[in-house]
Amino acid sequence: MDNFADFNQFQTQSKKGILVIFMHQLMQVFKATWILLIVFIQKFSKFSDPALGYVYLSFFIAIVILISYSLLIFKNFQFKIENNHFVLKKGIFKKSLISIPFDRIQNINFKQNIVQQIINTYEVEIETAGSAKAEISIKAMSLSQANLLKKALTNFSKSTNENQSEILNIPFLKVNFSQLIKESLTENHFQSLFLTVAFAIGIYQQVRDVFKNFKNQELFDNFVSENTSAIQTSIILILIFFILIVFVALISSFVRVLITHFDQSVYIKNETLEISQGLTTKKMVVLKKNKIQFITVSFNPLKKWLNSYFVRFSQATSGIEEGKKNKIIKIIGCKKTHISAIKQLLFEDENTAAFQQNRSDKFYKNRLYLRAVFMLILINSFCYFIFENKSVFLINILLIPLAFFLIHLKFTKRTYVFSIDLLEITTGMIETHSILLPFYKIQNIKLKQTYFQERKNVADLVFQTASGKVKIPCIQIDLAKKLYDYTIFKIETSQHSWM
Repeated sequence: MDNFADFNQFQTQSKKGILVIFMHQLMQVFKATWILLIVFIQKFSKFSDPALGYVYLSFFIAIVILISYSLLIFKNFQFKIENNHFVLKKGIFKKSLISIPFDRIQNINFKQNIVQQIINTYEVEIETAGSAKAEISIKAMSLSQANLLKKALTNFSKSTNENQSEILNIPFLKVNFSQLIKESLTENHFQSLFLTVAFAIGIYQQVRDVFKNFKNQELFDNFVSENTSAIQTSIILILIFFILIVFVALISSFVRVLITHFDQSVYIKNETLEISQGLTTKKMVVLKKNKIQFITVSFNPLKKWLNSYFVRFSQATSGIEEGKKNKIIKIIGCKKTHISAIKQLLFEDENTAAFQQNRSDKFYKNRLYLRAVFMLILINSFCYFIFENKSVFLINILLIPLAFFLIHLKFTKRTYVFSIDLLEITTGMIETHSILLPFYKIQNIKLKQTYFQERKNVADLVFQTASGKVKIPCIQIDLAKKLYDYTIFKIETSQHSWM
């Protein structure tokens, strides 16, 4: 409890926080007025000297107001620890007093943007399960002060094992630059390609609008049409275009992995996981064991061959956040030994390998085939009305076997295992995702049947957790009822707290 003494009186952030707060306020103003700035730049040459003088004076006054406002925010933002509560008072015109019990705190995150890295300060975010974003954000603290605050907020239990603090500086998992390259090469490049295409379409629309403003839209359209026709008639250009797309997808994957997971380090301490990663914005997250709702272990064939898995930790979210990803933490480069250690930390000696593996009913596979046929009809209808050359329908030679192959993979990988205290659900097509969900984390369960499922005596089981829904589709009705009853029994008799 010695850490409490450092925060038993109200204190402010590091004085460097004034610069961080000012830059944050400046960015907020820029986001709200960037259109006006563009108009100003366009009309700059038309301003008279007296008018420019007033404009510069306005800019100067705005900067002075922002600096003064930042100073007031800094002065009025004060925090302390009192009676196992984190207490914060803030506000200029409207004062606020926030008190958060330690046991309600879900995450304590350290972040560094570019400015914070330059001035060597950290932003500390304190998250709770019911907030749509970080409930408290301390913009500037030194690393030593931030670590003291983190220890004070996480080590309040009398049962804390103080000896474990010695292993804090020994990473349980660390990903170096060469491993980042391997991870980027084995990423889902379809996702990167989709993001790249979406970005390219956005650029295309902007360039088209520029030509339209200059009354040269017809010139632009003719240029695009001529080059598109040239590409369609040249096999070499098509191959070059395909290679270029693959190259862009690989580069996009590498950049995405590098920005998110640069210098990833994972520590285990006092039944918590501490994760540090990021390039442009460094982020350090503390995950408490009891706050994690379920985990997902994923891999694809290449990652499995390299013995490199990634794990997602799903935490409690509020109704406002449902469907968002900001409560999901991902670590990459895990070996099987790391996976075993994480399972041991979260689920102790629970072993699903000793229990029977079950599959969804064949009705699920037939439903997937029906959806695939519908999608193929839509694609071919689109091609019929868009393309004059009917040889485009030869694409079905690839699409049809590919669709049936992917459906086979999806059905084969859709399995589930009920052990004594743990549910494991496996999904995927190319990638394989294994969800590990303890029964005591389940908040409610639904047994659902459509009209067609009722005729085939199958049903869906839907498990609702604080981090979202987990579903097992198309189980034989008798087995579904047994699993439903068993889950209800485990929920009602569990002595564990879901938070």
